[in-house]
Amino acid sequence: MPSAELPLLCPVCSHPLEHLAATAARQSRLLCPNGHSFDAARQGYFNLLVGRGSPFEPDSAAMVASRFNFLGNGTYLPLAQAVADAVVPNLPQEGAVVLDSGTGTGHYLRRILDAAAASGREVSPIGLDISKFALRRAARLNPEALNLVWDIWQPFPLAENSVDAVTVVFAPRNPAEFARVLRPQGVLVVVTPRPGHLGDIARLTGMLGIEEGKDERLAGAMVEHFELDATFDVDIPLELTRTAAADLAFMGPAGHHLDLGQIAARLEDSREPVTAEARFRLFVFRPRRNAAP
Repeated sequence: MPSAELPLLCPVCSHPLEHLAATAARQSRLLCPNGHSFDAARQGYFNLLVGRGSPFEPDSAAMVASRFNFLGNGTYLPLAQAVADAVVPNLPQEGAVVLDSGTGTGHYLRRILDAAAASGREVSPIGLDISKFALRRAARLNPEALNLVWDIWQPFPLAENSVDAVTVVFAPRNPAEFARVLRPQGVLVVVTPRPGHLGDIARLTGMLGIEEGKDERLAGAMVEHFELDATFDVDIPLELTRTAAADLAFMGPAGHHLDLGQIAARLEDSREPVTAEARFRLFVFRPRRNAAP
């Protein structure tokens, strides 16, 4: 179960939220001093979006199922381990808070939590995502995390200087909010694809290409609030079934404009195993000491 001590703020009035455990009469809930209450969904996550919600399209249940199937087979485990290796040594032994921004199905956060536990660190995890379908999966995979439906472009429902690490794996980036919630000695880890990522699979299935100058734009977006500490490349050779290759393509942005059947049809003439190379770049940022909050 999530810790009752997490630094949550009410999205209505910005007062602290307390996590109340489930009782025989009702689900667990988040409650602020002004009486604003948010009950856990039956699947274990909380929806903190209020008012009009978000204009952004969340990943569908089908896209999330493909992501869960693909990541669950361990193909991207070297990337998940690289993220954990960048995060865990920077955490305090006790009282650490990790925010996985755009947590999706929670697979990358799961690896961080397992690595932290193996090193004897106590971690309170928080996962944010706009897709309730993704958070249903994440809540099952990471029951100790507080999984919240949230729009990454809105101010986070978290107190200032309350988080020791933020991870962003193929998700939108809100540098000002990352800087606001990170503690001065905290770490921000961002993962993006590199040119040539997935090669022929991307071309065959209609996946979006990697834009030129992507790294420079990332650095430019971060420079006001963060200093780049290190970069690491992670390359993973892939040998996939056509089904796994279709899941891989469908679980990303291509899934918003193509259905799984269309993607599978584009791969039906491909020989098995379908080969490609996943190419990632991992960026480690530190809060800029003179940055405005």
